[in-house]
Amino acid sequence: MQQKGRNGRTAETTNGTAPRSGRAKQRAFCIAALPDGDDLSELRELLRTAGVAVVGQSVQHREAPHPNTYLGPGKLEEVKALAKRADANVIACDDELSPRQERNLEKELGLPVVDRTTVILDIFAGHANSSEGKLQVELAQLEYNLARMRGLWTHLERLGGGIGTRGPGESQIETDRRLARDRISALRRRLEHVKSNRSVMRAERTRAHLPQVALAGYTNAGKSTLLNALTDAEVGVRDRLFHTLDPTTRKMEIEGRPYLLTDTVGFIKKLPHQLVQAFGATLEETRVADLVLHVVDASAPEEELDDMLRAVDDVLEEIGAGDNPRLLVLNKADALDDEQRHELSIRHRDGILVSARTGEGLDELRAKVAESFAARLRAVELLLPFSEGGRLAELHDVAGDLEREDTAEGVRVSALLPVEVAERFERWSLAAARNGHGPHAE
Repeated sequence: MQQKGRNGRTAETTNGTAPRSGRAKQRAFCIAALPDGDDLSELRELLRTAGVAVVGQSVQHREAPHPNTYLGPGKLEEVKALAKRADANVIACDDELSPRQERNLEKELGLPVVDRTTVILDIFAGHANSSEGKLQVELAQLEYNLARMRGLWTHLERLGGGIGTRGPGESQIETDRRLARDRISALRRRLEHVKSNRSVMRAERTRAHLPQVALAGYTNAGKSTLLNALTDAEVGVRDRLFHTLDPTTRKMEIEGRPYLLTDTVGFIKKLPHQLVQAFGATLEETRVADLVLHVVDASAPEEELDDMLRAVDDVLEEIGAGDNPRLLVLNKADALDDEQRHELSIRHRDGILVSARTGEGLDELRAKVAESFAARLRAVELLLPFSEGGRLAELHDVAGDLEREDTAEGVRVSALLPVEVAERFERWSLAAARNGHGPHAE
């Protein structure tokens, strides 16, 4: 149903799955201030993931939100009437609100107001399983709420101005702020310790010279399903936003060579800066990766797909991974018809079309990954003494498949090695021996 407001704008109201009897505990009416368009599908999906029913929406077309009330005065009256008619008990905003906008909206509409950041933080809080994930979410929530603490004490406004304004209300606000700052400092120290431990583990992987590949992409693009398909892992997969928060690293083999594949938290448009900062240690896995597989949902409409690509590019730039080598992986090929496949092949010529669910295109993806690292490999021929059994085991770990032949002088090995590893084995190189160097030179 459409209804014209006083300002001439069109408000869209759509009934959600919850009847007016109040079956759903929380029933949200969505609002947004947009220059053009009225697509609030992502906010609706966020609310669904958070367990909130959407009972309607209204969009005001304006270049920038109103600085005091987010929406204009006429639109506020319209939204108030529409929300009441839809039996909403909470207003959900598609942008992050300033504390002033949030307070004024609640006053004008007579309903609790949550913004996009609050919804995302709530989802993260519900999905965090590891101790690190819970610390990161708590830090993001505290930093977000610190500036909004004054709103928690509006019942003390009766103190008014002049004498008495330094009474218990103001003292309590400052006490809470100090406690919040102390907790933020403690959380940052604990996360710094976690980051140090992660750096130690990463250094071990670096010393092993195993190629590191990171899965990055929009939330719900199928990254965890792809991780399972490539590594035979059993990571939990569900059709909901931000199902994976904690980084998961598994080993995969391509032509006998081991690679480390890491899945991290998905991205989203307007991802709150607090989360990018709080999840810095987690997102660092993407920043230090040798190769980033940018996974997208190829079944999404063209405009939506372009928005997703830009959103991921923006976050990769923000975390310092914008210049990392990257492969575009167009996932969910099983949901496409022949015409859609043809259009994608034209629009994204460098993309690799795969289906993590059916296995389509995974062999081509593996070949592309191996090709990306081929320039970093050097062919070597070595003659290892029998006493160097540990060195031979190291070669198997790093090179995967190799050719070996037992001779009277030792074990003759032919393999492709990362340049850094090849340099460590230079002393046993047959090429060096032929040139009069190394232990095998006469």
